[in-house]
Amino acid sequence: MHTRECLVSAPGKAILHGEHAVVHGKVALAVSLNLRTYLRLQSTSDAKVCINLPNIDTFLSWEITTLQPLLTGCEAQGDLKQELDADFLKRLRAFTGISDDSTDTRSMAVLAFLYMYLSVFAEAESLASITVSVWSELPTGAGLGSSAAYNVCLAAALLSARGIISSPLTTQQESARWSKEEMELINRWAFMGEKIIHGNPSGVDNAVGTWGCFLRYHEGNITPLNGVPVLRILLTNTKVPRSTKVLVSGVKDKINKFPSVMKPVLESVDAVSRTCEQILTEMSTHGPSAEHYDILEELIDINQHHLSVMGVGHSSLDTLCRITLARGLHSKLTGAGGGGCGITLLRPETDASVIQSTAEELQACGFDCWETSIGAPGVQQHSSDSLKQDILKILNSY
Repeated sequence: MHTRECLVSAPGKAILHGEHAVVHGKVALAVSLNLRTYLRLQSTSDAKVCINLPNIDTFLSWEITTLQPLLTGCEAQGDLKQELDADFLKRLRAFTGISDDSTDTRSMAVLAFLYMYLSVFAEAESLASITVSVWSELPTGAGLGSSAAYNVCLAAALLSARGIISSPLTTQQESARWSKEEMELINRWAFMGEKIIHGNPSGVDNAVGTWGCFLRYHEGNITPLNGVPVLRILLTNTKVPRSTKVLVSGVKDKINKFPSVMKPVLESVDAVSRTCEQILTEMSTHGPSAEHYDILEELIDINQHHLSVMGVGHSSLDTLCRITLARGLHSKLTGAGGGGCGITLLRPETDASVIQSTAEELQACGFDCWETSIGAPGVQQHSSDSLKQDILKILNSY
C-alpha cells in the first residue's frame, strides 16, 4: 500500500444538447454536474476487504484469504486491456452468487468493485487490506452518471493506493487533480467498470466524471471544451421511470417510418449542439454576457421541442417547462426523456426568491429539485479539511 488513506470525489453528468441524435451520428454536449460521489479508502490491518455503500444499503466484507484464489489465471493489470476478462468476471459472479442475467444496482456495484480491486492488486506481493466507503449526492437510476462517478472514484482511489498513479495532494492543498496521463488511466479503468455495469457504454459518462466541465461527443470522439464558465441550473428529477432502451428504439422506429420528416429534425438538433458549442466558446474567450444567456435559453427551448417531436417527451416534463417558463426560466429534458430528469438554466441575475418558489412548486408536484451547477471539475483528491463535515462524518462512520 502506497497510501494509508485516500479521499476522492467525481461529478455526475447531464446532457446539455444532442441526446438521441448522438445515437445517429450527431454532436452531443455532455456536462459535469456539481453533485458528486465521494469515496474514502482506508488501509486496515484486519486482513479483510470491506465495501460500504450506504446509498444502496450495501455493506460487505471478505477475508483476503478467500479472495486470493480468485486471482489464479487473472492477467496482470500492467497493460490495461480494452476488453473485460470474461473468464475472470465469470469467476467473480460464481464467487458472489450473482447470476449472469442480474443487473440490479447493488450486484453490479459489487462486481465492479471486486473486478477493479483484484485486477489492480493482482501483481502486488499480497492483496491489500482496505475499507472503501462511498456516499453520493446523485440519485441512482436517474440518468445522471451515478455509476460512472462511482467507477471513476474507485479507479482513482485503487490506483493511488497501489502506487500506479501518484497522490497529487500536497500538505498545502485542499484538493488536487492528477496529470493528464494519470487521468487517462483513471478514465480507462472507470470505463471497464462501466462495461461491467452497463455492458456496452459509450464512454461519455466516465469521461465526464474524469475530466469534468464540458465535453463534445461525436461518433466516439470526446473533446473537452476548455475555459467555459460554470453555469447555474435547477436540476429536476420527475421520478417518472422510463426505459432508455425502449425510448432509443422508439426514436429509431420513427426515423425509419418518416425519414424525410425526422432526418431534418436530427440535423437541426446537431445544429443546436454546434451553435451552443460556439456560444460556450465565446463565453470562455470573452466572458459571459446577457446576449449569450439569451441564446442559450432559446436553444434550450428549441431542443426541447425537437425532443418532443422525437417522441421522448412526457407530461411531467411539460409540467416542468410550464412551471419554470411562468417565471421566465427555460427548461429541457436531459438524457433519455420519457420522464427522468430536466435542467433549467439560471441566469446570473436570477433572484434567489424566484429559484426558491420554483423549486417549491416543482416539489409540490412530487419532483425532486436541486439548485446546482454544470461545468464542475472532474475527479479530485481531497484533504480531510476540504470536505464538508457532514460528508466526512458519513464516510468516517463505516
